[in-house]
Amino acid sequence: MGEKKGVYQVQQSLPGCPKMPLSLQLRGYQRQAITSWFANHGRGTLKMATGSGKTITGLAIAYELHKQIGLQVLLVVCPYQHLVSQWGRECEKFNLQPILAFENLRTWQSQLSTQLYNLRSRSQNFVTVITTNSTLISEGLQSQLKYLPPKTLIIGDEAHNLGAPRLEESLPRNVGLRLALSATPERYFDDGGTQSLFDYFGDVLQPEFSLQDAINQGALVHYLYYPVLVELTEIESINYLKLTKRIGRSLQYRERSDGDVGDLEDNEDIKSLLIKRARLIGTAENKLTALKELMQTRRDTSHTLFYCSDGSQESGHRSSLRQLKEVARILGVELGYKVSTYTAHTSLQEREILRQQFENGELQGLVAIRCLDEGVDIPAIKTAVILSSSGNPRQFIQRRGRVLRPHPGKERATIFDMIVLPPDLDREAIEVERNLLKKELKRFVEFADLADNAGEARMQLLNLQKRYGLLDI
Repeated sequence: MGEKKGVYQVQQSLPGCPKMPLSLQLRGYQRQAITSWFANHGRGTLKMATGSGKTITGLAIAYELHKQIGLQVLLVVCPYQHLVSQWGRECEKFNLQPILAFENLRTWQSQLSTQLYNLRSRSQNFVTVITTNSTLISEGLQSQLKYLPPKTLIIGDEAHNLGAPRLEESLPRNVGLRLALSATPERYFDDGGTQSLFDYFGDVLQPEFSLQDAINQGALVHYLYYPVLVELTEIESINYLKLTKRIGRSLQYRERSDGDVGDLEDNEDIKSLLIKRARLIGTAENKLTALKELMQTRRDTSHTLFYCSDGSQESGHRSSLRQLKEVARILGVELGYKVSTYTAHTSLQEREILRQQFENGELQGLVAIRCLDEGVDIPAIKTAVILSSSGNPRQFIQRRGRVLRPHPGKERATIFDMIVLPPDLDREAIEVERNLLKKELKRFVEFADLADNAGEARMQLLNLQKRYGLLDI
């Protein structure tokens, strides 16, 4: 592999075999990623910023393998059904005829076994299968994976999800060529899962392709970043303080018992307390007031995405929907803004309609929970209002990338990020708070630094840094 002339040129090939689209010009970093993967003997994880063309890179690798060794099967595993559809569309551009293996067994199982049989009897040259994580672990697909030939490539999309024990155990061991794609392969709160993912797919390949690289090379657009600082209510502050003290006590107990605080997130008790606290922040009441104030003066804004929190420790799912409904009510009823909600329960068909209405401006905004974090491609988004700045770095990074994808007529994106100010804490809690806040603040500062209005954004964060003596970040 190298960048010698002709490597990426289109070749005439049989139906369903990989072929490079005539219009496709791989970017330099994509070619580098392909070279690194081959140099690593057909294993590895590509850590590339959301929106930098991981799908295209993966399909270009399949094309190269077909050309060099006669690759016979491409198996792509995605976390969600909408990503299966997106991969399907991209595969067709590469002359592939994918089997979309999810939901109804009858629609794909016989298709797959027939095509694998045809492959063995040489009446077919190439098979493409795109499936979901939940179908991967099903008996229907597992029973067929053992018939995959040695010349099979597995691509794990948004691969961090595949580090979960049940999924990781279901990955086919008889497939030697392995590629993981993720902007954030490291699993949140799960070092063991991250390691088993790298054990299967291979370590992160160099060079990593960061957000700054993506903006510099025009793969993502420039942006303006406005932190919106939000105070907790009195009741929320009391609960927050209680949780922070419990985290502190768990840490002290751990330090006394084994003399090592280690990573805050390794311990199950501390982990569940941190998650509870993150949810309390996610659904903070005053975010709704801040949203109303912000959008009152922006009623003519179009192509806006509103990210809501996905849960609260008291009532889980119901509470997350409460924020979603409240946001939709404030925008739609009180401010007369044309919006629609977009959740995991929105059908694929409806999602496609909403995407089109959003792109052509019939809808000014989409109010969404997590399902927009991974892989949903709506490049027309110009403005994002993030009500739930997730403590999870993966979600934070995914959301950024979603908003910064280029689109015709989109010069630059604007992001309003609601950051909850911790309440005034007593001495027992303040040290714990500093440690917890440090990680979070690092992300905000890094994001502020890359914005076109970096100076202004950093000034907003300065109050928070001063309050907790974190000026060194």
